[in-house]
Amino acid sequence: MPAWPISAAAAKLHQDALVWDNHGCLPIRCDETFLPEIARYRSAGVDMVSVNVGFGDMAWQRHIEMLAHFRQWLAARPEDYVLALSVGDIERAKREGKLAVAFDIEGAGAIQDQLSLIQLYYDLGVRWMLIAYNQNNLAGGGCHDDDPGLSDFGKQMVEEMARAGMVVCCSHTGDRTTLDVMAYSSVPVILSHSNPRANWDHPRNVPDKILDACAKGGGVVGINGIGIFLGENDCSTAAILRAVDYAVERIGADHVGLGLDYAFDQEEVAQYVRANRYIFPPGSGYDSGLNMAPPEQMPEITEGLLKRGYAERDIRAILGGNFLRVAKQVWR
Repeated sequence: MPAWPISAAAAKLHQDALVWDNHGCLPIRCDETFLPEIARYRSAGVDMVSVNVGFGDMAWQRHIEMLAHFRQWLAARPEDYVLALSVGDIERAKREGKLAVAFDIEGAGAIQDQLSLIQLYYDLGVRWMLIAYNQNNLAGGGCHDDDPGLSDFGKQMVEEMARAGMVVCCSHTGDRTTLDVMAYSSVPVILSHSNPRANWDHPRNVPDKILDACAKGGGVVGINGIGIFLGENDCSTAAILRAVDYAVERIGADHVGLGLDYAFDQEEVAQYVRANRYIFPPGSGYDSGLNMAPPEQMPEITEGLLKRGYAERDIRAILGGNFLRVAKQVWR
């Protein structure tokens, strides 16, 4: 049994359950400075992680470069990692004690006006993509912009993603566009790393009506570990569990998961925020130094859920079962 600082009962459950962190951020550059740190997920009992390969208005070429870089690095280490192209790959990684890794893209800027890029990204391992990253684009509105709703192009994007098997995500997306997407989509839509606004009032968090719509469509809300979205820049396990509690009470344990959104190179994040004030509005907490929950808090979350009296079946669902269910429904 791994030496996690939790009770024996929690450690047993954490080791046995499928643990899925639906969003982690390695540096968006082609070097290996931080890549070995992805092993921290496995040490923390995580079986599956989705890693970001681009965001915002970053050029499509950059996304392809990052996919090539990450895929090559993982392929050279088959004893430790599995590229998660199917649900079966995730289940195999779990059996073999390896870390399954898929990729995600934050925003439709990655496809510009070319829908055919969706299939290419999917073939390279991208398993979910945001509609928008804080600001408006051709598909719809961002959470820090004047949201016009889902565009006709956005509807085509949602349709093509469903056809390809890529999950639509509405984290960072405006409320109006998000509700449009959830009403329009033929398959479950997720919020990969978003927290309830009623638990902490921040425009990056989502109101109850969106939580409800996500659950109604069979989707999952992944609670993140970013302090300014949890409250008072507090990224403690207790703060994460408060957000989980609220979401579960509102929409049920079958529609809640985890997407911690931990960035391994936090100085890179700070520099990007300073250089792109239009994406991160002043007064929204982004300049305060973002406290982030690292992968090592995952075992503590399991223990916290047990101590709160959650049923084992619900804990397994929150830790990873719910995102696995969506993958089975949507991935091709």
